[in-house]
Amino acid sequence: MAKTSAVEKNKRRMKMVKQYADRRARLKAIAKDPSVSPEEQFAARLKLAELPRNSSKVRVRNRCEMSGRPRAFYRKFKLSRIALRDLASTGQIPGMVKSSW
Repeated sequence: MAKTSAVEKNKRRMKMVKQYADRRARLKAIAKDPSVSPEEQFAARLKLAELPRNSSKVRVRNRCEMSGRPRAFYRKFKLSRIALRDLASTGQIPGMVKSSW
């Protein structure tokens, strides 16, 4: 089980990403648009830099829903490999069976 503080910090980051998503997208569009004057692009980049760092999507870490483990994460199931294996072996994931050859 991951530290509760790390999991909660990640949840706060997710919340902040949602909160600032539209503002950040608008500023990025202005900053990248070649038809806008360089002064306006620079001003948009400055405003973008003033936003909280945790409002950036890349700061969010994918974590297992069950254990909070940050590594070996399967996006399709939102689980770590360990939690996925436990659920699969108890038959709680439909269609998933143990491989044998």
